[in-house]
Amino acid sequence: MKKISTCVLLLLSLGFVLPLSAQDQESTKIRFNAPQNPNGFYTLAMLELAISRLDKDYEIELVEGGMTQARTIDNVTRGVLDIMSAATNEEMEELLQPIRIPLFKGLLGHRIFIIHRDNQALFDRVETFEDLKHVTFGQGARWADTQILEHNGLTVVKVNKFPSLFYMVDGERFDAFPRGVNEPFGEVVSWNTESDLELAVEKRLMLVYRMPFYMYTSKNRPQLAADLERGLNLAIADGGFDELFFSNETVQDVLQKANLSERLVFPLDNPTLPTATPVERSELWLDVSAL
Repeated sequence: MKKISTCVLLLLSLGFVLPLSAQDQESTKIRFNAPQNPNGFYTLAMLELAISRLDKDYEIELVEGGMTQARTIDNVTRGVLDIMSAATNEEMEELLQPIRIPLFKGLLGHRIFIIHRDNQALFDRVETFEDLKHVTFGQGARWADTQILEHNGLTVVKVNKFPSLFYMVDGERFDAFPRGVNEPFGEVVSWNTESDLELAVEKRLMLVYRMPFYMYTSKNRPQLAADLERGLNLAIADGGFDELFFSNETVQDVLQKANLSERLVFPLDNPTLPTATPVERSELWLDVSAL
């Protein structure tokens, strides 16, 4: 027995992750990358909310150090981390176990546009989806959003470098740069101030498609995934989930500035959406018409 323990310690000291058979499958420790941005802090708050509704003594351990999404996925897969959060697609759900409760109630699938500030009149003339097809949109070449827009018959100018999108919409190389509703207001101020651009947030249109932002666990921790899903569902039932959502600073900022309920909405189909997405559960999704 002593020999096995020594071997285990040696493997751990060398940075190896033990296979599932050697791990404590009932561990109550949840290792989560220390938040670096508003989405990370919000995910941590939702994780704490879910745990507060459970009768298990889960303990959150924050792991320091910024990580790319690819590295974070790898670390969750290998058991170095236990939780991460991201927008979903079929590839993500093949690699990791999704907890299918949209943390932002689908808010990230509400897209409004960054435009050149002199071009609002172009969008004022848009009344139908056919009108929208005459608008050109800039997107990252490998973004899931690019596939969504093209799938729905919209014209997309693909760009490899993120900063280029701001310069190109300012230079009218395309008409609009769709952003999640939580993103464009700060970006416009920053780019206009620091790079002397002439950008604005378009005032009256919005694209809407299902893009849930989930927590994920390793597929080797199904009990943790089940417990957190149960905790979130209990918080939905008692109102705690919506209370946390609507009190979030980012969400409040969006609802104050974006005028969501008065925008002309164009629903889009998302071909990358996994079939198991709980689209039928209306309580999980933001209804902008009720705001």
